[in-house]
Amino acid sequence: MRGWVGAGFPAKKGSPEAGMDVITAIKGRRSVRRFKGAEIEPEKIEALKDALIWAPSAGNLQSRHFYFIYNAEVKKKLVDAALGQRFILQAPLVVVGCADLAIGDYYRERGMYLYCIQDVACSIQNMMLAAFGIGLGSVWVGAFEEDDVAKVLNLPGHLRPLAIVPVGYPEQTPGTPGRVAHRDAVTEIR
Repeated sequence: MRGWVGAGFPAKKGSPEAGMDVITAIKGRRSVRRFKGAEIEPEKIEALKDALIWAPSAGNLQSRHFYFIYNAEVKKKLVDAALGQRFILQAPLVVVGCADLAIGDYYRERGMYLYCIQDVACSIQNMMLAAFGIGLGSVWVGAFEEDDVAKVLNLPGHLRPLAIVPVGYPEQTPGTPGRVAHRDAVTEIR
């Protein structure tokens, strides 16, 4: 098991995972689409929740809400809403991240069309890195019909589903994907 200081999982002293730094997690995390059937321990579920809620948010309004789905029938409906991506059903946990559009009461249109989306994105990235740090795999699913997901979860009108994230123990971990060079992605202005 990977240790992640602060997530309730102290690493074994002297183990290769001890003191895993953030850059190691960022470079090591992969999009996992094949999961073992093993359930996720409750303490790891709590660590994932912590990672979600400790993400930064616009004005600290925390304009986001998350659904943790274990029910197979609900997951089947999410597969249909997600254009048939069957690996969603294979994961023991599926997290749906929703933007809370009520932020518009405070930040108006920019809050509704940008800030709450950024809030969810930060939270999901935190959770995916935490999942990797405690030995779990995950993948961000963005291809789905929002209205269908909203109906499946019976979402109130102020919540907009933005991400479906299957989480579980990886059965298979993909190799390292290529990345663009720094010079192609970053412009420095001094």
